[in-house]
Amino acid sequence: MVEIGYSVAPDFRRQGYARSTLIELLRRAAAEPAVTTVRATISPDNVASLATISGFGFVEVGEQWDEEDGPELVFEVPARRIPPA
Repeated sequence: MVEIGYSVAPDFRRQGYARSTLIELLRRAAAEPAVTTVRATISPDNVASLATISGFGFVEVGEQWDEEDGPELVFEVPARRIPPA
């Protein structure tokens, strides 16, 4: 399993950078034979990031507490699922 993450500087948000980054991270994971699952952890309040992963097959599998970020929702998707361009 690999866990992915991304961040976009405020001045560049809502321009498709997070979605493009997510696509490339998923493609990279799919190309690695040892990786079977891709995980993303997102704050329940991060509406933009939750919207970014929607449509990519991520399934909520649990919750966790992050020492730095507080509560997070845990999402996973099979690594072999190649996202659309």
